[in-house]
Amino acid sequence: MIIRIVKMSFFPDKTDEFISVFNDAKEKIASVEGIISLELVRDTNNKNTFFTISKWESEFFLEKYRKSKLFQNTWSKTKIFFNKKAEAWSTQSIFKT
Repeated sequence: MIIRIVKMSFFPDKTDEFISVFNDAKEKIASVEGIISLELVRDTNNKNTFFTISKWESEFFLEKYRKSKLFQNTWSKTKIFFNKKAEAWSTQSIFKT
C-alpha cells in the first residue's frame, strides 16, 4: 500500500474556492480504481495550508490516476490558487496502532 501526502498552501482569499474544487472532485477521485481512501485535512495553525492523504493499493494505481484526465483537470483548477509550490510524498506505513 502507498500513502500519498500532498501539502498545498493557498492564497488566504482562495481557500474557499479550493474547497469547492475539492468538493466537486472528491467522489470521483474516491471511486478511482486502486484508491483505498482519500482525506483532506487543514493545518490547525495555518488555515490556508491543506494536506490530502490518499491510500492506494500500489504505486501503479497512483501513477495511473496521476496520468488521468480527472487528475489533470482537478490539478489545473487547484494549482492556480497556490501561494507556493505544492510538496508531495509517497510513503509506506511502518507502524500503526
